[in-house]
Amino acid sequence: SIMFRTDHAGRLSPKLAFALVSFALGELGDGLNIFQGIYLVGLGWDEGNVGAALSLMGLTALLVQTVAGDIVDRTTLDRRIFLTLASVITAASASSVMFVQGNSQHVLMYLTKIIEGIASSFIGPCLAALTLASFGPEHFDSIMANNILWGHVGSVISAVLAGVVAYYSYGEAGEGVKYCFLVIGLSALIAVIFVRMCPEGDPLMGRGFKGAVALDEHGHLEKVASYEEEQEGGDNTLPPEDGLSTTNDAATSSKSLTAEALDESNEELILQKQSSTMPEAASYWSVFSDPKTCVLCLTGFFFHFANANVLLVLGELMGGDNDDGSPKRSAIPLIAGAIILAQGTMSAATIAGDRLTDKGVGRKPLFLAGLLTLPIRCALIILWRDKSEGYLLSTQILDGLGGGFFGLMHPYLVADLTFGTGRFNVVMGLTASSFGLGGTMSNFLGQLAVQYFGHVTSLLCSLTLSFIPIILFALFMPETYGQRGHLEEVNIKASRSQSPSAKFKPAESDNQYVQMT
Repeated sequence: SIMFRTDHAGRLSPKLAFALVSFALGELGDGLNIFQGIYLVGLGWDEGNVGAALSLMGLTALLVQTVAGDIVDRTTLDRRIFLTLASVITAASASSVMFVQGNSQHVLMYLTKIIEGIASSFIGPCLAALTLASFGPEHFDSIMANNILWGHVGSVISAVLAGVVAYYSYGEAGEGVKYCFLVIGLSALIAVIFVRMCPEGDPLMGRGFKGAVALDEHGHLEKVASYEEEQEGGDNTLPPEDGLSTTNDAATSSKSLTAEALDESNEELILQKQSSTMPEAASYWSVFSDPKTCVLCLTGFFFHFANANVLLVLGELMGGDNDDGSPKRSAIPLIAGAIILAQGTMSAATIAGDRLTDKGVGRKPLFLAGLLTLPIRCALIILWRDKSEGYLLSTQILDGLGGGFFGLMHPYLVADLTFGTGRFNVVMGLTASSFGLGGTMSNFLGQLAVQYFGHVTSLLCSLTLSFIPIILFALFMPETYGQRGHLEEVNIKASRSQSPSAKFKPAESDNQYVQMT
């Protein structure tokens, strides 16, 4: 079947629209959690309660993300609606920290963190699904790299704005820090505006099925190579009246047509061919029990278990406290600087990883390079703990390199493992849940270790744990670069559901496409 939608508000190029949405979502990310921790400590919360509050979001997300991914896979609704609602609810929940007063309203903070965890679970799968649906498997890597890059830029801008606002509105005992959370509301507004300008693409291709057409990086519609391979031996061209040029005449732009022209030529469906049956997704068990999926989940779990608490410990070492126990005013720009340096390095690592991938460097060496930065970072923080803040701050370069390569390779690996199964987003959710579980346990147990044993003990635990993901990935994960659509094809076909296939239904309006399984 061929089913592709490019209806969207405005005339921004699709790549730019996705970049702007990613920028806003980067501002909305958990980079401000560290400011929430500083603010709550200033209100009289102890480290254990702060760790519990910040961990609740991750704990909720790890329970919800796999389900959220499955919902994003199976939905018949416009995924842009999900992304808009998730952004608004996440922002509203995160901003509620402004209403916490003193060391008393623990329930308010706990409840809003749970809501934030549920809502934020839909953001990653929705953005990845819309990207895959619009640009297909051939251009997914480069567009996703661009999305991740602008997400890091958004995080930098968010940290700068939050740091400036918090510093100049500090007030007495740091009560003015809460005004930095206004940045979150601004981020949600930007996201809502630009989500409408993204195309929806092929809903089936967005869940990992093979599609027929997709946009290239310039917004032109073209055939997907995997579709042409399936049509080998037969007529693999589309009639010109379907909206896709198939001539070799340079004057007619070969096989591509701009999304803008397509929008003007047909308001409802850009391309549609009827098929007798829906593609059938692989069974959950066959995808979840794939050894490569298990290795990726375990690797991410142990990496985040070792890593998540390190920034909190670093902030506590750099910032220090006033005599009354509240964080020093100087802690605010130092923490903002740590986030900015890490996110800036992540941006550079994302660009480098994208270019190395274009040159044929595989997933495995880049992923391992990211994992190797963590034990080095932990060791340096321990060695430099009594030196000036500049030494400690410089260790965030390693955090940026590790997070940059890890964050870039994650969707690449999932797309490699699940292409053609129809389970792309549910595996994105499963892996994210595993990562979230590690991060949640790290924040909670790491802060307890700080409270009872001190900062060095907490960092030594992270250092020890950081070797586990390196060993797991190096020994048990094969290279997947260039294997998209070729991994486990026999098992995938054997695991297809035996239930009767649903039929395609013609679109009845701009907001209805197909009945999905």
